[in-house]
Amino acid sequence: MHKVFEKIGPENTEETLALALDRAAELGTDIVVASSIGDTALKLCEMAQARGFKGKLVVVRLAFSEGKNRMPEETAAALKSKGAALVTAAHVLSGAERGISKAHGGIYPVELMADTLRMISRGVKVCVEIAVMALDAGEIPFGKPVVCIGGSGRGADTACAVTPSYAADILKTRVNEVICKPFQV
Repeated sequence: MHKVFEKIGPENTEETLALALDRAAELGTDIVVASSIGDTALKLCEMAQARGFKGKLVVVRLAFSEGKNRMPEETAAALKSKGAALVTAAHVLSGAERGISKAHGGIYPVELMADTLRMISRGVKVCVEIAVMALDAGEIPFGKPVVCIGGSGRGADTACAVTPSYAADILKTRVNEVICKPFQV
């Protein structure tokens, strides 16, 4: 691991993005970033352009709920105009299964997987999830590691190199490296 932040939170965003860009350039790979409202993704696009980053930027946003998306359409359009690919899909580590557990009580295997990844950090769970979602959407190549950026709420505080598998084979997904994450108490 390259960096452990003292605290969880958005104050780590800029350094997380810089570390992710550096590692993706070293690996010659693409970047997948989680972004609910688009601020983190826009910052990544700006930093990538300033550094001359050559890889693809894939932004995974939240799924629609009640006909709306938390990311404003102007922001989505701005990201696309900067060359970023946008993935909008149900979260692979919750989605339908969470709906079933809420309706019927209990916990199910995918939720256990998500909770196990959260033991490392919420951001690591997000990195695994968005890598699989981007692969399922056809935005990244199969069998190649990508650098993923996630967080513990607003902003970014975690970056990992992940070789995802499709959701149907999620247990073949590999977290190759934790680039940075917050210390959790």
